[in-house]
Amino acid sequence: MSDSLEQLRRCTIAVDLGAARTRVYVKDTGLIVDEPSIAAVNTRTGSLIAVGALAEGMSGRTPSHIRVVRPISGGTVVDIDMAQRMLRFLVHHKLPRAWRRKPMMRAAVCLPHDAEPIAQRAAIETLTGLGARRVELVDTLVAAAVGCGLPVEQPEATMIVVCGAAATQVAVLSLGSIVAAEKVLVGGDAIDYAVVQHLRSRHGLMLPTQGLHPLHVALSADPVEDGAEVRGRDAATGLSRTVMVSTAHVREAIHTPLTGVLDAIGRVLRACPPDLVADLVERGVMLAGGSAMLPGLDRMIGDATGLIVHIAERPDVCAVVGLGAMLEGRVQPLHLDPLGA
Repeated sequence: MSDSLEQLRRCTIAVDLGAARTRVYVKDTGLIVDEPSIAAVNTRTGSLIAVGALAEGMSGRTPSHIRVVRPISGGTVVDIDMAQRMLRFLVHHKLPRAWRRKPMMRAAVCLPHDAEPIAQRAAIETLTGLGARRVELVDTLVAAAVGCGLPVEQPEATMIVVCGAAATQVAVLSLGSIVAAEKVLVGGDAIDYAVVQHLRSRHGLMLPTQGLHPLHVALSADPVEDGAEVRGRDAATGLSRTVMVSTAHVREAIHTPLTGVLDAIGRVLRACPPDLVADLVERGVMLAGGSAMLPGLDRMIGDATGLIVHIAERPDVCAVVGLGAMLEGRVQPLHLDPLGA
C-alpha cells in the first residue's frame, strides 16, 4: 500500500473491486464505471457475452452453455483472467477518447482490511494486465472514510462501518491511521440469504434474489407491523404464488446474521483507548457501503452501542470517491498504514 499521498497523486485511475459492483474513477473526469461485478461467458467458445447490468439480468435465466460468473468475491479477485476481461470491456467503453490514446501509467485500487498477500497480488496482476505499470494499494476503510468526508487526519476518533455484499469492515481511525479494525464475513448477501430461507421455511416459498426488493422497501416503512406482498414459486407445487409477509418476522430473521456485525463493533470499541471512545460519543458512527442502506441497520447499531449512527450521503460509492479525492490532491497529507497493519 502507498505510504504517502504523493504516490497516489501520480495515479490516473482508481478502481474499487467490490463483490457486488465494480467502480472506476478517472482523475479529473470522475466516476465512469459503476456496474455489477458479473460476466456471462459462452462455455463452448470461451467468448464473453455480456458484463455488468446486462449479465446480471441473465442470472438464473441462461441455457446450459452460458455461465454467469462473479470474478470478484469479498473484494478479492478470484478469477484474474475473467476480472481483466470484465474490466477491459467496462473501461474501454466508458473512457473519454483522449484517455484511450494514453497508456495507463499508474492505478490505485482499494482492498479490504487485512487482505492476504495473495489477494494483494491478484489485484495487482488484474490491473497490470490492463496496462498499468504500477499499482498502489489502499485500505478500503481509509478510502471510504475519506469519501464520507470524515476528518481522518485529525487527532480525534472517527468510526466507520463499511457494509459490503460479502463482508462488513469496522474501524476506528485517528491521525490518518487505523487504531483498531475488525472484519466479519457478514454482508448484504448473508442478509438476503437469511430472508430467502425464512420465506422458504415459514411460507414454503422459493424466492429469487431479484424478488427481495419489495421486502426491502417494506422494511424501511413504519409501523413495524406492516406487511409486503411477495411473489415466488411454491416449494411443493412449483407454481407461482403470492403471500403476505410480515416485516416483523423478516426483521427477526435478519437479526441473527447482523449480530456478527454488532459483535465486531463491540470488539473494536473495547480495543480502543478510552479517549478515542469518548470522541465517538460525540461524533458517532458512519455507515458506508452498499448494504448500509439496509432498512433498520442504523437503528439496530444505535440501540446496541448507544452511539449516534449516520449514513453517508452516497454510501455505495464512498470508497472509490475517497480514492479519487486522494488522486486529485483534495485530501490533506496524512500517514497511511501499510495494508494489514
